[in-house]
Amino acid sequence: MTQTSSSVSEWDAEYDVLVIGSGAAGLSTAITASIEGAKSLVIEKTAYIGGSTAISGGAIWAPLHAQSAQAGHLDSLGNVKKYLDQVVGSAGKAETMACFLKYASQMVDYFSEHDVLHLVARTYAPDYYPDLEGALLGGRSFDPVVFDGKKLGKKYLKELRNPLSEFMVLGGMMVNVTDAKNLLAATRSFSAWKASMKLLIRYAQDRLMGYHRGTRLLLGNAVAGQLFHSLLQRAIPYWLNTSLERLVQDETGRVVGAIVLKNSKKIRVLAKRGVVLATGGFAFNEQMRNEYYPQPTQLWSMAPSSNTGDGIQNALAVGAAMGQGHTSPAFWAPVSVRQLADGSWQRFPHLVWDRAKPGLMAVNAAGQRFVNESTSYHEFVLAMYESNKVVPTVPAFLICDSPFMEKWGMGLALPGGRPRQHLVKDGYLYKAETLQELAELLQIDTEGLINSAKQFNDAARLGVDTAFAKGSTSYNRYLGDPDHGPNPCLGTLEQGPFYAVKVYPGDIGTAHGLDCNEKGQVLNAQAEPIPSLYAVGNDMQSIMGGCYPGPGITLGPALTFGWLVGRQLAQISSDSIL
Repeated sequence: MTQTSSSVSEWDAEYDVLVIGSGAAGLSTAITASIEGAKSLVIEKTAYIGGSTAISGGAIWAPLHAQSAQAGHLDSLGNVKKYLDQVVGSAGKAETMACFLKYASQMVDYFSEHDVLHLVARTYAPDYYPDLEGALLGGRSFDPVVFDGKKLGKKYLKELRNPLSEFMVLGGMMVNVTDAKNLLAATRSFSAWKASMKLLIRYAQDRLMGYHRGTRLLLGNAVAGQLFHSLLQRAIPYWLNTSLERLVQDETGRVVGAIVLKNSKKIRVLAKRGVVLATGGFAFNEQMRNEYYPQPTQLWSMAPSSNTGDGIQNALAVGAAMGQGHTSPAFWAPVSVRQLADGSWQRFPHLVWDRAKPGLMAVNAAGQRFVNESTSYHEFVLAMYESNKVVPTVPAFLICDSPFMEKWGMGLALPGGRPRQHLVKDGYLYKAETLQELAELLQIDTEGLINSAKQFNDAARLGVDTAFAKGSTSYNRYLGDPDHGPNPCLGTLEQGPFYAVKVYPGDIGTAHGLDCNEKGQVLNAQAEPIPSLYAVGNDMQSIMGGCYPGPGITLGPALTFGWLVGRQLAQISSDSIL
C-alpha cells in the first residue's frame, strides 16, 4: 500500500535527497548532491556500508577518458559505439547508453578533483570480446588506487562491509592477483619474497594496532572505502540497520518521501527534491528470481543476501515499470558452493583465477566439454544454460589434475600443498586416483570424461583447441599462464590424483531493473517519469541490457548515473516542489 502525504501528519526528518542503499551508486549520488549543495541522507538496510561494491573486484568501465591514451590505448567514440553495437545492440536503451558514454569520463575527473575517488586506467585489460571491431586491449577499465583503511579509523572500518573471504588470506589480509602470485612464488624468487614480506609486515602491524583486519584495501573494497571516507569527511548523515518500508506520494503522484524502519522503529522522512533507489537489485529474492531468471535457479548469487529487491518492489507499488529488451536478467558467473557445519553456505565465484589456466577442463553430465573454459564468466554461464537444453549441465564440473591443483588451486581448494581434506569431507571437492573413479564419484558418463580428457590433452600438446578455441583470444591469454607454452591456456590433464568441483549458474548481481530514462528518472507503464523518483545501480535496468562487454560494466554506470542524478537533484529548487 502506498501512502500519500496527506496521510502523513508530520515528518520526523527532512532532507533534500533521500538515498536508499550504500553501494557505489548510492554513495555516488549522495556525495555529488552534497558537493553541489543539497542536504542528503543515506539509509542502509544492513549494519555495513558498501553493498555489492565492497565485495566486488572493483573494476570500473569508463571509456573515452584521457587516461586511456596515457595507458597506451587510443580510443574514440566511434570505436566504442562499434564495439557496443555488436555486443549490446538493441538490448539496451540507446539514449541511456549515449548518456553514459558522454559523461563517464567526466565522472572520473569530477571525483578525482573533489578527492572522492581516485582511479587508474588499466594498461592491459582486454574487452571481453577482443576480436570484435572497436574492442580495446586496455585503457577502458579502471582500478581504484590502494586505499589506507587507517583513514577510516577502527570504528568506521568495522562499518565498511568486509571483502569476500576469497580476496583475503591469513584471516584478513586483502590480496589481488599480483599479490597472490608473489605469495605463491615467495620461496622461488627474491623479488616475490620481498614483496610478500612487505605485505605480511604491514598486515602484522595492523593487527597489533587492534584493527580487525588489514587496512590495505584493494579492489571493490577500496572503491567503497574511498567513497565512505568522502561521506564521512563531508559529514553526510547515514543510518545503518534502516530499511525502506514504503514510498510516500502526494496527491499529484510525486514521491515526496518514505517511511523507513530504523532499528525496527518507523521514521517518516521527507525528501524535498527526490528519493533515489540504490538497493542493489533482487539477486536474493527467490520469488523474483523464479519469475525473471531462466531455470534452474537457486540462490547462487555473490551479491549480499540483503539484496532482496526492496527498491524495485516499492517502485512497482507506486506505478513503476520494469525495463524491457534485455538479453539476460543478471550478470552471470559460475559459482561453487560449500555447506558449512552450521548449515550456512559459502559461495566461490570462478571469475578470473582458475578457469583460464592451462589444465582445467569443464564438462557436463555426459562428461563432454561444452564451453571455452577461458571465456568470460558471463559467457560461461550462458553456455551452461544452452548446454543444459540438451544434456544436464547444472551443475557443470571443473576438472583438474594434481600438478594443476598444486600450482593454481581450484575454487576454495588452495594451491601449494594446503589442506583440502575438509573440503572433500564437506562434499565440495571431489578427489580420485583415476578419471574413471572421478566420473563414478560425480555420477557422470565415464567414457565421455575419458574421451574428453584425451582430446583435451591432444589439444594441449598441439597448442590449439579446435573444439572450443580455449586460449585463442587476447582476453583468454590475459587470464592464462604467460610462462606456459605453446598456449598459455592449454595444459594436460593426466597426472592423478584428479580433482573436481561442481559449479552452478550463479550471478554477481541483477541486470533487470526499473525502466529509467537517461536522467535516472523511474518511468511508469506509459514511459512517463514518476516525479521525484530515481533509480541507480542494479535497481535501474542495466544500460548494457544484460550483456557484459568488459570488466567494470556494472560499477562504471553505477557511479556515472549516481553522479548525474546527484547533480540533477542539487540543481532542483526545493521551493519549487513543496
